[in-house]
Amino acid sequence: MANIKNPTEPVVSGQLPTPALAMDEVPTRRRLADSKPTTFSGRLKENLYYLRGRGALEIGIIFVVILVAFSLYSAVSPGSFPFLSRENMSGVLSQSIPALAILAIGVGVLMICGEFDLSVGAMIGFAGVVFIRVANQTDWIVGMLAAIACTVVIGLLNGLIVVYTRIPSFIATLGMSFFWTGASIFLNGLTPATFNPGVRTPEAVNVLAGDYGYFRSQIVWMVVIGVAAWFYLHRHKAGNKIYAVGGNAAAAAAVSIKPLAVRLQAFAFLGLMVGLASVLIVGRTSGMQPGTTDDYTLLAIAAAVVGGCSLTGGRGTVIGMIVGAALIMIIQNGLILANAPGFYVQLFLGLAIVIAAVFNKFMEGKAS
Repeated sequence: MANIKNPTEPVVSGQLPTPALAMDEVPTRRRLADSKPTTFSGRLKENLYYLRGRGALEIGIIFVVILVAFSLYSAVSPGSFPFLSRENMSGVLSQSIPALAILAIGVGVLMICGEFDLSVGAMIGFAGVVFIRVANQTDWIVGMLAAIACTVVIGLLNGLIVVYTRIPSFIATLGMSFFWTGASIFLNGLTPATFNPGVRTPEAVNVLAGDYGYFRSQIVWMVVIGVAAWFYLHRHKAGNKIYAVGGNAAAAAAVSIKPLAVRLQAFAFLGLMVGLASVLIVGRTSGMQPGTTDDYTLLAIAAAVVGGCSLTGGRGTVIGMIVGAALIMIIQNGLILANAPGFYVQLFLGLAIVIAAVFNKFMEGKAS
């Protein structure tokens, strides 16, 4: 019996007829994503290569090795090296790491965009004073919002100066660092700013620095902010634009990305992170001394660089930034527990920045 053909289908001489599709079959178009590995091992290998190309895998391995070594030494000799003690884990690690990690995220995102901000420490001091003074007049929630708003505005102002005057960011923000330090002293004087009685309520303490045994509530802040920053940088088009501008601003502009606007967004994001970190620092210490927070600038840059952020832009991960901050604070904590001289900490930070910069330069080819 002759084959039944679709009467609307043309028949070409010498060409076999195309088999007709069944009624329930729908032709599908192959997508680019279909070529990605679908097995668990394939996805794991791809993610490891992604992290390795940005320095996060190597620094993560180093962090785990040091953490295991400190833990074993503390388990063997808890009296001389109480690293695993409740007081150390809660009082030092659960408070010092989160604030620095949040700062490292802000500084790292700005570095990926190809810019720097040396006014981070001064912004923390100014925002801390604003937080306390506004809270004394209203309540701690309003004070917290006012502090965050101030740092976002300061970040945008720094960005505007850099973007529209074309002054190198490290020069412009260095000058603004002195300005905001002077502004905080003008606003509060040289005496420490402290909360009035009744302002630092138990609810405020629980939210900003609550003690829950081996960890404090600031760890929760770090995790929540870290997850949000990860989605922003790695799973949102705004993050893709930051990588594009930091990697090659001219190429990014050629595909309709606006480098100036992206840089302003990165400065504003840094301001947001600095505001959140300053609130946590004040919540932990219950006061702020103007002019005493400059060290946070060096620590945040060191954490971002150690975590895999390239000094030339276009490279870095949120996970690496957090791990870099944790690594710095854990080694610093270990030096203190081992009764090392105070200058050892500064020596370590200087060497860490140089070694990490050299290592990141060596690993730049892995990102491809």
